[in-house]
Amino acid sequence: MSQYKTCPGCGLRLPDRHLDAAERYRASGECRELYHELSAWLMMNQDLGFRAQHAVDAYGAQHSGGVTKNITTAFALIGLYLALEKGFSGRRVQQIHMELARMSIEWPSLEPPAANYAITVADVVRAEEGPAREEMLMEWARCAWDAWRERHDWVRSVCAAHLRLD
Repeated sequence: MSQYKTCPGCGLRLPDRHLDAAERYRASGECRELYHELSAWLMMNQDLGFRAQHAVDAYGAQHSGGVTKNITTAFALIGLYLALEKGFSGRRVQQIHMELARMSIEWPSLEPPAANYAITVADVVRAEEGPAREEMLMEWARCAWDAWRERHDWVRSVCAAHLRLD
């Protein structure tokens, strides 16, 4: 019996605590627990820009496929694009997600890239609290976005078709 469990989404190996798999994401329970830890820290240290949205999108992108809903993957990729290529705050990304949700778009199933990510939620949680953790959060977002490079044109076209970004 293995003492470690590999997350099916991000490839992170963590001590096996026999937690149930995540219900919303293709993730091990152990990885999901780290995400909840980061989410709690972000909520306790929230700023007006709502950095927590970038964590939601990075985690969603790295844990797509399987039980993950199509809209979750699409919104994660759109959010990462808006944050990293357009410089939008997490608050603005959240507003755009709400705008898109009202449009009743049928989101396609997007096959996740076969990737073991260089940066995962564990790296963000391990980073020193404060600016170092915030910087690592954005590096994680960049890592997740870069892994989906084959879908970048799709994301840009969806945004161009449905949003006014200027």
